[in-house]
Amino acid sequence: MNRSFTKFGGHFLFAIFFVLCLGVKSQLSTNFYSKTCPNVLQIVRREVQKAIKVEMRMAASLIRLHFHDCFVNGCDASVLLDGSDSEKFAAPNRNSARGFEVIDAIKTAVERQCSGVVSCADILAIAARDSVLLSGGPTWKVLLGRRDGLVANQTGANALPSPFEGLNILTAKFAAVGLNITDLVSLSGGAHTIGLAKCAFFSNRLSNFSGTGAPDATMDTSLVSELRSLCANGDGNNTAPLDRNSIDLFDNHYFQNLINNKGLLSSDQILYSSDEAKSTTKSLVESYSSNSNLFFANFVNSMIKMGNVSPLTGTNGEIRKNCRAVNSLTEI
Repeated sequence: MNRSFTKFGGHFLFAIFFVLCLGVKSQLSTNFYSKTCPNVLQIVRREVQKAIKVEMRMAASLIRLHFHDCFVNGCDASVLLDGSDSEKFAAPNRNSARGFEVIDAIKTAVERQCSGVVSCADILAIAARDSVLLSGGPTWKVLLGRRDGLVANQTGANALPSPFEGLNILTAKFAAVGLNITDLVSLSGGAHTIGLAKCAFFSNRLSNFSGTGAPDATMDTSLVSELRSLCANGDGNNTAPLDRNSIDLFDNHYFQNLINNKGLLSSDQILYSSDEAKSTTKSLVESYSSNSNLFFANFVNSMIKMGNVSPLTGTNGEIRKNCRAVNSLTEI
């Protein structure tokens, strides 16, 4: 078990109890599959381990899939649906969201044990938790019982929080799904403490690559120079680590980077350096940078809270046999 996780103590347990109480309202529970698919957690863990062993970056991709699912239509696995109106073709996801084949592999493995029982939405939630844990982060009991949506929402996916937006807009988008300032900061840190970002998502901070234009004043000059070299050929698909100190380790270095003006994305750095941050998010960044236990605890709270955004339960939606298509299409 991660050493930091064992130090949380009573505050962490109280926080878990509080957010679990929130889940009661949506009919989600930690033991939802205890009788119908008792081995589901082990099955998902095994498949996530396989995927991360092949490519450690996949942990970040699976966490991001859960985020991008819950922010559109709620946590209903709509991000996984194929088709002309797929959320995969929305600007924030196109050639960016990844890990769909891993979810397919998990679903296939689960179906072999428990056919037609476990939703793709729940698989996303479990896979995100396991990705955090297997990267050195905390663990938690995932609330389960979501059902899968029947439609994608490409328009909604086009409005996902963007790395180019200001703090006020990001705050409003989080508030629209019931998430607050603490959730914004902790989830940003959790999503961006591991993984990579393409030049296309941060080159706006470098001005022109010839060095004649002024870069973003809130980016460390040595980092600007390094990133200009990386992105100089104009290929927006080149990638850089979101956290250069510990690329594949889930920790609090992300927040230390912000204090040192080494946040990669504009949407990261503004949590510390923008005028709006002074009275809102800056103090949280400072607290998390010096207290990884606090960050871990708040991140867990926020993940459970986010996973409780408008889930389909009861007779709403369905349990997809194939995560990429609704059952009516699968059966044709």
